[in-house]
Amino acid sequence: MQTHLFVYGTLMSTAPGALGEGMRERLQREAQPLGPAAIQGRLYDLGRYPALVDSDNPADLVHGEVFALHKPSKSFAWLDRYEGIVPGQHGDHEYQRVERPVRLAGGEEITAWVYLYRESVVHATRIDAGRWGSV
Repeated sequence: MQTHLFVYGTLMSTAPGALGEGMRERLQREAQPLGPAAIQGRLYDLGRYPALVDSDNPADLVHGEVFALHKPSKSFAWLDRYEGIVPGQHGDHEYQRVERPVRLAGGEEITAWVYLYRESVVHATRIDAGRWGSV
């Protein structure tokens, strides 16, 4: 069984700007792109990068890309660091890595890992279109 990763911000192949550029390139080397996908949730603009939070509303969709990781444990080691998650250290991390259902562009639903934002978005601007870069 393959391990999938859903990305919606600086790790997307189409991400704007230089932030995360090296990490995007590394992800491209360590995974097979499966193409566009969507996940239930709400997207917020935090300035330099976006935040995805859970939503109970099925109409709330965040659009991104899915990758099949070649060596998940190796990739998650640096991905977790990139997202500010320190292994073995409990506490207030900005993001958490969780599994969620994701719908591929062709309609197939798979389970993928995704980084959800854990902090308050009360002062952030919601990206209604669910696509980063379309505030």
